[in-house]
Amino acid sequence: MQHVLITKADGEQEPFDPTKIERSLEHAGATSTVRARILGRILHELRPGITTEEIYRHAFEMLKGEEKTPVAARYSVKRAVFALGPSGFPFEQFLAEILRGHGWNTKTDQMLLGRCAPHEVDVLAEKGGTRVGIEVKFHNEQGGKTDIKDALYVYARYEDLKRAPLESSRVDEGWLVTNTVFTRNAIRYARCSNLTLLAWDYPHTRGLVHLIEEARVHPLTCLTTLSESEKRRLLDSKIVLCKSVQSELLLKDHGIAPGKIADVQREAQQLCGI
Repeated sequence: MQHVLITKADGEQEPFDPTKIERSLEHAGATSTVRARILGRILHELRPGITTEEIYRHAFEMLKGEEKTPVAARYSVKRAVFALGPSGFPFEQFLAEILRGHGWNTKTDQMLLGRCAPHEVDVLAEKGGTRVGIEVKFHNEQGGKTDIKDALYVYARYEDLKRAPLESSRVDEGWLVTNTVFTRNAIRYARCSNLTLLAWDYPHTRGLVHLIEEARVHPLTCLTTLSESEKRRLLDSKIVLCKSVQSELLLKDHGIAPGKIADVQREAQQLCGI
């Protein structure tokens, strides 16, 4: 195959690697026949500079047309997380739900008083006697990166909260979480300062994507049976999970047409295993 450079979301270019497409399609549950057909179409349309977003759209549309639900929904999870925006608050709620799925007790939007100053904590999580304060950095675009300035800021905040005079404001750890990636300097600093980082695929085998799949906690924005306006109405009511849309009454109350409710419920059930 000819060596072709493709353009990533952050503007950088890298050689096209068909095995990455193959792995992501297989992970989503696509059959070998459909994977081969999608890869064939992408190779046919491949050109220098084609964006990863264009490649994704080609694959996603073919999955919707040729695979059973919820393969396309599972393939779209990363984009679905971006769709939780633009304020970032639904992503904080979603992160809290992911952690609950892994046994944490969580609260969002908490105000704690440190030794030197008050701090607004996006997510407060507790499990096994450990109390963690979490700063969430949500990016609306895939090219966004969380850098060392954020790591420095978060480390200072949670050092202050570790020494809070009131036990109710004290934390044992501070985490910095993003839906995209960290810069190399942010990772280097976090490793040196013992600050926990969590991104889409970082740490490599325990990133957000792995936590989502393990707990079967998917954002409702990945459901292909809902329109964008329907998803927004549900998000505005602080409903962020696909497993939360099982109630026929809830869907009717949010303007979902009666004729499509069964399809929405079926896709959610298949995706989340409920």
